Amino acid sequence: MGQAPKRLLKRTDFLTVRRGEKRRGRFFLVEVLNRGDREAPRVGFTVTKKVGNAVVRNRVRRRLKEAVRTYAAADMESGHDYVIVGREDVLAAPFGELKAELSRRIHAKR
Repeated sequence: MGQAPKRLLKRTDFLTVRRGEKRRGRFFLVEVLNRGDREAPRVGFTVTKKVGNAVVRNRVRRRLKEAVRTYAAADMESGHDYVIVGREDVLAAPFGELKAELSRRIHAKR
C-alpha cells in the first residue's frame, strides 16, 4: 500500500482485469484483479457511450481521476489492477461523497 498507482492504458490489460472481482457502487463499478506481484498498483478509467457524448464521458473520467489522485490512491494495494467504470451519476455527486464511495469500494473485500 501507499505506492502511487500507474496507469492501465492497453485494451488487453483492461480485458484481463474483467476476470477479477467486481465491486458495484452507485457511481461506478470497480473491477479488481490481484496480479500476484509486489509492483505498484495500476488503475484504468473507462466510461461507456451509454453515459453520454464525448464531453460528458470526459467530465466523468476527469472527476474519477481526480478522486483517485487526491484521495483513493493510498488505498490501492500493491500488485493489484483496478478498472473504474464510471456512471453518469458521478457528475451530480458531491466530490466528498464521490471520494468516500471510491475509497469504500477499493477497500471492500469479499
